[in-house]
Amino acid sequence: MAGEVKYRVEHWPEFLGTDFITILWLTLRVSGTSVLLSSLVGIPLGTWLGLSCGRPVPLLRLLVQTGMALPPVVVGLVLYILLSRSGPLAWLGWLFTPQAMVVAQFILALPFVIGITQSAVAAMPGELRMQLLSLGATQWQIRQTVLWEARQGVLLAVAAAFGRSLSEVGAVLMVGGNIQGHTRVLTTAVVLETGKGQFGVALALGATLLCLALLANALIVRLHGSPPLYE
Repeated sequence: MAGEVKYRVEHWPEFLGTDFITILWLTLRVSGTSVLLSSLVGIPLGTWLGLSCGRPVPLLRLLVQTGMALPPVVVGLVLYILLSRSGPLAWLGWLFTPQAMVVAQFILALPFVIGITQSAVAAMPGELRMQLLSLGATQWQIRQTVLWEARQGVLLAVAAAFGRSLSEVGAVLMVGGNIQGHTRVLTTAVVLETGKGQFGVALALGATLLCLALLANALIVRLHGSPPLYE
């Protein structure tokens, strides 16, 4: 029948043997790199915001919260303009490359790491800092201890950043171009296969995304350890 939805996949062996492995590997590489970079930058900044109380802190927290709602297409548009041939960053040659996709995901994931880390650190009781000061701890030691006590929230921040990066499609499609074998990741592949009417492939790719998110969160729970039975 004309227009019939295609749930069957005619070339599963070829797809699974070549395209799928390439797409999966690039997805993990791009998302993993962006999460690593956003964690390295965002956790220290979130810790500083959570422990600070100066005049600019409320404004900075507002900016972070705004960044958590940043539209991906806006990020993609700005990066496209900056990296295009007439843009100020054209000399990098990053447009339609995995590097541009990493930058886009980094920008989108960073506010989540900063915001959730800041909330977790700020939720720590003030008595902890006073006790550490009374024991002669330095500011660096205080930050380290408070951050360790807030590790559950920090792990949540990393999980949220990974979920944000893994599910991103708008920005990476604009700056990556969805080029086969070069910049095609799971989310952009889902869009492509849906447009082609290959819903079986699209559903399989979507299920793979869900499995990756589940495995990542299970790993984070494992690293955190089982919660105590009684508070």
